Amino acid sequence: MRFIHLADVHLGAVPDRGCPWSSRREEEIWETFRRVIAGIRENPVDLLFIAGDLFHRQPLLRELKEVNNLFSTIPDTRVYLMAGNHDYIKADSFYRDFQWEKNVTFFKNEQLTCVKDEKLDIYVYGLSYEHQEIENPLYDSIHPAEGEGVHILLAHGGDAKHIPMNIKSIAASGFDYIALGHIHKPQILIRDNAAYAGALEPVDRNDLGDHGYIEGHLENGRLKTNFVPFACRSYEQILLMLREDSTQASLEDMLKADLANKGRMNIYRIVIQGTRAPELLLLPERLKSFGYVTEVLDESKPSYDLEALQKKYSGTLIGDYISYFLEKDRNAVEEKALYYGLQALLETSR
Repeated sequence: MRFIHLADVHLGAVPDRGCPWSSRREEEIWETFRRVIAGIRENPVDLLFIAGDLFHRQPLLRELKEVNNLFSTIPDTRVYLMAGNHDYIKADSFYRDFQWEKNVTFFKNEQLTCVKDEKLDIYVYGLSYEHQEIENPLYDSIHPAEGEGVHILLAHGGDAKHIPMNIKSIAASGFDYIALGHIHKPQILIRDNAAYAGALEPVDRNDLGDHGYIEGHLENGRLKTNFVPFACRSYEQILLMLREDSTQASLEDMLKADLANKGRMNIYRIVIQGTRAPELLLLPERLKSFGYVTEVLDESKPSYDLEALQKKYSGTLIGDYISYFLEKDRNAVEEKALYYGLQALLETSR
């Protein structure tokens, strides 16, 4: 027995809205889902689990038909599907009356249901969100039904507003595998027993690292699972370290080298750190022109000798300004205020 565990596909999402590549990313999310189905056609699996948020919002009827048509191309694969908090089943949702293909089991309501797959001797448990938020821990007190075979739970949530979970308690209740959704970062919580598949494609700039799905198979009576990277792009972070002799040109050269090394297909957050010459005027926004860059964070500091400047300008506004900040246990915002304000005062004094 082989299965694929997906979650948080978020069809219909438009990542990085307003960026030049945004509409392309919307289509890539669909295309990656199609690639999963095409892969199952070429190398069939017995079961496909989708643990919530197949859609980023309420699905349109034509979108449900397209997904259903894809499922029809893998008739020998049993598909088990639930709605999550993003595509929860509203009163007028197209989910309610939609007629799925014979190989698809859709958990239609917020009450936990068990479905037995007679052919494979598999018990699959799941429910769908009928509300955008569910604060009750619906999974914590459940137990597998009586019966020999493999018991698999589809569960979506894990935070205070989306079905809080005690994973160790759920795992100890006797399920052979817990296919989790809602958390976008892939996580193996209990080896071969409980895992978040993560978002199939990253949909937010905070979805850093590899994304894909979980593949599992029954081996000598035990389930074995592994994570399969499958997304066409990933969000990455690049750290650029400045020195006192750095220039805007040298900063841009560093970025070009990192982009060539890490791959220009990925999407980046740039973080600038280190110390720079006080007179260097950085143009961080220029770095966005070199690739798929969502944001540039300038955390660098001008290389002022604060004690020397305090002594030099003692008794003046500049000296008092420095003294005020040196006496504080500065946080990140106050640190920026110190250097930006000092630079403005020094330029004014000249």
